[in-house]
Amino acid sequence: MNMANFQFSTTPKIISSAGSLMQAIDWLEKNKLNKPMIVTDAGIVSLGLLAPLEERMLQNNKSVYIFDQVQADPSVEIVTQAIDFARNNGIDSVLGIGGGSSLDVAKLVAIQTHNSQTLEAIFGVEVIQSSAACSKLPLILAPTTAGTGSEVTAVAIVTTGNTTKAGIVSEMLYPDIAILDAQLTLSLPSSVTAATGIDAMVHAIEAFTSKIKKNPYSDMLAKQALLLLTKNIETATFSPSDISARQAMLLGACLAGQAFANAPVGAIHALAYPLGGHFHIPHGLSNALVMPHVMRFNATAAADMYAELYTCLQQSGVVFEHLERTDNTRKQTTEQQAEAFITFLFSLVTKLGLPTKLRELGITKADIDTLSIDAMKQTRLLVNNPKEVSLEDAMSIYQQAL
Repeated sequence: MNMANFQFSTTPKIISSAGSLMQAIDWLEKNKLNKPMIVTDAGIVSLGLLAPLEERMLQNNKSVYIFDQVQADPSVEIVTQAIDFARNNGIDSVLGIGGGSSLDVAKLVAIQTHNSQTLEAIFGVEVIQSSAACSKLPLILAPTTAGTGSEVTAVAIVTTGNTTKAGIVSEMLYPDIAILDAQLTLSLPSSVTAATGIDAMVHAIEAFTSKIKKNPYSDMLAKQALLLLTKNIETATFSPSDISARQAMLLGACLAGQAFANAPVGAIHALAYPLGGHFHIPHGLSNALVMPHVMRFNATAAADMYAELYTCLQQSGVVFEHLERTDNTRKQTTEQQAEAFITFLFSLVTKLGLPTKLRELGITKADIDTLSIDAMKQTRLLVNNPKEVSLEDAMSIYQQAL
């Protein structure tokens, strides 16, 4: 265990309970906030998920403003429109309700509505002026997918071009409250439940193997997150009305988010980002496609950590079906346990019905050079990987995933 000095930051208050979204109104009342802005997407509105909240807000004399133009991988233009919407309507608080994109936009609305810096000026790590903290709008985040963990991360990702994204990293982006309400996730399609769940699992795994900032706190959260997600992802995917499984998935994704917010992710995410940028593959699915291949690459440096996660799952009753055909009385080496863990994850992706090959999504050998070059630009992520990744390594990994 790495017992070096570390710092740990997270959202100050988390509410985990089915039906808890309505508690946002109590918080608004307590803080005398009467002009809240809800940041979301059109799909959430069309499903009627906001109707009960909006009705209660109106009953409590709130002037409700809804910005529902968020799209997946939100662009600079969308974020700017949301900030202008807040300024033009004089809103006094922000509620982000939706997937990671909506939560990221809500964070930026809260910080930028009264910040003199331009949006482009705050790209990077901790470059938001300290004065912005004083003018930041009160912020509540409620995820509708169990995946990104954005409700407990100090990061917002913005699409800056046709194939490029940029991150804004600042502790000012943490919300005041994160609300985990499984009722908001019941309408998710099975494929989205599966892909976002794998995304959360990757967050936990990469936090546990993070090279620079791995720490006892993040390790504890990563393990608990992986247990919750592994034990509930199949039920949540194939029995979508199971509210208990849905709530467990939300909590697992939240814990994984807390872990990787403090022990950042590595090469799986670095190689997944170009798949989204060039082919618009959803982020969770992008992670699932490269996960086993990056992990096998990492195994020479991370076998002991993969083996520890494998043992944690095994001792907690997770069934490793592929091992039942082997001699379970034979003591496995660390390397064998690491490989068993990777094989289990690949089999889980298959069982969930997700694509497992890049070619299934129209990617060919001719695309590997471009994808690899873009992956190597993700230095913010690659520096956290347990093993150094070269351009040739990235090309080889994509080839294996093809």
